[in-house]
Amino acid sequence: MTLAKRIIPCLDVNNGRVVKGINFKEVKDAGDPVEFAKKYSHQGADELVFLDITASEQKRDIIKNVVRNVAKVIDIPFTVGGGIKKLEDARDILLSGADKVSINTSAVKNPKLITELMSIFGKQCVVVAIDVKKNYSYADSRKILKDNKERKRKQNKPYWFEVMIYGGKERTGIDAIEWARKVEELGAGEILLTSIDADGTEEGYDLELNKAICREVSIPVIASGGCGKPIHMVEVFQKTNVDAALAASIFHYEKSTIKNVKQFLKRNNIHVRI
Repeated sequence: MTLAKRIIPCLDVNNGRVVKGINFKEVKDAGDPVEFAKKYSHQGADELVFLDITASEQKRDIIKNVVRNVAKVIDIPFTVGGGIKKLEDARDILLSGADKVSINTSAVKNPKLITELMSIFGKQCVVVAIDVKKNYSYADSRKILKDNKERKRKQNKPYWFEVMIYGGKERTGIDAIEWARKVEELGAGEILLTSIDADGTEEGYDLELNKAICREVSIPVIASGGCGKPIHMVEVFQKTNVDAALAASIFHYEKSTIKNVKQFLKRNNIHVRI
């Protein structure tokens, strides 16, 4: 039996408010996280992702009272990320009502943290978020590719996929495909894959990126960045092997509801939980 594809609304939170931007910039206020969470839970979301998008950059902890308030009004799996640097941070977030923790910058800075979290809380609790931007230059990459096949693949197109950290503001020189393989080896239970180039454009997911990562890992991949209409979810499920589609604008601005999206997916022969 094939697993149902998941539809996951995302709450990008800054200073306790849900915000939305384009390419991780031009961030605007969108509303109250608790109200959004309650609405999405009632509409039939499969899960909810809450990302404190400036916690790492500002080197501060997640606003736990907001996490607690969101957790009180939903009855679906709840992933929380942003500023989780050590085991104690993850424990606090899980005790505040999260079911999973998402790490991004801290995973790049300290890859052992992935294994530590998996050992203590279980693989199912550990989501590694990977923010990716196309890089059209090779010479300035610090990463020396050891895999000849990978090097050859890169030479056949004008760009490669680079991992970005601190909310997309800092380059790492790390190849996203290699990093995805590594986080699976280290114990990640799931990858939240965001295309910074597609983020907020509402022009569709980066199918090439999602396809490339899904080919290399066997853990679930959540596609993120670029969803503007239900057909974009149909495309990402039909053309890649992602397990879930994450979206924000389409739901925040009521261009569609989760129920309508799921019915549309079902009509297009995508197996979803109604």
